[in-house]
Amino acid sequence: MLHYPYLIIGAGITGAAAIRGIRKQDPTGRIGIITDEPHPPYKRPFLSKALWKGISYDKVWIKIDMQHIDLHQSTSIIRIDRQNKQVVDDLGTVYGYDNLLLATGGVARHLPWDVDGVIYFRELDDYLQLKSRAEAGQHFAVIGGGFIGSEIAAALTINGNKVTMIYPEAAIGARIYPEALAHFLNRYYQEKGINMLAGQTVDAITQHSDGYTINTQAGETLDVDGVVVGIGILINSGLAEAAGLKVDNGILVDDFLHTSDPAIYAAGDAANFFNPALGNRMRVEHEDNANVMGETAGRNMAGDAVPYDHLPFFYTDLFDLGYEAVGELDAGMELVEDWQEPFRKGVIYYLKEKRVRGVLLWNTWGHMETARALIAEAGPFSSQQLKGRIR
Repeated sequence: MLHYPYLIIGAGITGAAAIRGIRKQDPTGRIGIITDEPHPPYKRPFLSKALWKGISYDKVWIKIDMQHIDLHQSTSIIRIDRQNKQVVDDLGTVYGYDNLLLATGGVARHLPWDVDGVIYFRELDDYLQLKSRAEAGQHFAVIGGGFIGSEIAAALTINGNKVTMIYPEAAIGARIYPEALAHFLNRYYQEKGINMLAGQTVDAITQHSDGYTINTQAGETLDVDGVVVGIGILINSGLAEAAGLKVDNGILVDDFLHTSDPAIYAAGDAANFFNPALGNRMRVEHEDNANVMGETAGRNMAGDAVPYDHLPFFYTDLFDLGYEAVGELDAGMELVEDWQEPFRKGVIYYLKEKRVRGVLLWNTWGHMETARALIAEAGPFSSQQLKGRIR
């Protein structure tokens, strides 16, 4: 049996950040890190952003000093034995641990049909497959109008491909953007040459020798060379749940990122944590959370006692537009829009009971700490008080 003082399941950004955290406390303790992917840790956001804009492929890898570290690739853990502090992989190999981190993330959500060649965009191999096909200048259907769908549609278009987007909402990001901004994005994407099938869902996908035929619920028929799907993820909490850990929209953790078992920690996409600035539990699927939460978990595994009170931010790139945002973004909240140039540069505040719960910095950079401070304030705020606060 292999035994590690520190064992990490998941080798994404969170797992790599946990190694940094451990090393801040323990420079030489043996670390085992297990991933079901065939690759070492990489920067997942690059897959839908930077790698499509000419950055070198070599930049995707996360640099880790591998001294006193064993990386087990293409390995799936199927069981946690909490009583004996062991985990078992799909080949029957047993790994012992003193402290275990679940950085299990999630898997791409699938459509209800099994159609060969459809790319459910999430992992590095998905990027490599899509990039290879996109170099031929094909017509792709991108299903989904959220973060991944809108980023991939832009990336494929920038690289000379024809794109049709299909999504059930009335406009891109309709769940989080003000209505006028969401509809502006629809027009903006159309101006970039993207065919928009808004307010539609897919009824069927048929593969044939020349590509795929897509039928929508609204009666549209579309022939394309390839299909990319970005409709969210399913959280990998099954391993934790089977081990008897508390799970509710993710793996529940305390302020120090312990699960309901003090020897087991959780961090990243799969962890459900309490945020003091918002006063509620949340789960965040973005890079900043993975980095800070992962490092905090690693430090605590190695004997520190650092509470995770960070309010993560997130960002996206949409052709020449982009933003950073923090807190809760829900188009159904009270919204205060403060545009310096309509839909091109400005700040949107999301309020609940006159308190700021989220801030969207649209093409407005360098103000994240001010935004976090506003969310931490009790308020109440009026629209007049907020306009001009961030420029």
